[in-house]
Amino acid sequence: MADKKLGSVSHFFDKISVAVVDLTAALKKGDLLKFKKGEDEFEQTVVSMQIDHKEIDKAKKGDDVAIKVDKPVKPGTEIFKVT
Repeated sequence: MADKKLGSVSHFFDKISVAVVDLTAALKKGDLLKFKKGEDEFEQTVVSMQIDHKEIDKAKKGDDVAIKVDKPVKPGTEIFKVT
């Protein structure tokens, strides 16, 4: 089954390793994500997610969410839900 695109990174805060993601589909804690830009690609599970500095368990299409990431990402990195 194909991975489902969830959105893309609009900003990355390197000191705290947090990516801001513009969602085009729903997302929840525990989802396995694939971050991909060109040849750079990695997967990780969502363990921490916030909107306006408040911890949340799920987000809907159109939300801008901050996700703690394991590796640095660049703006424009596409995010997919691994199915």
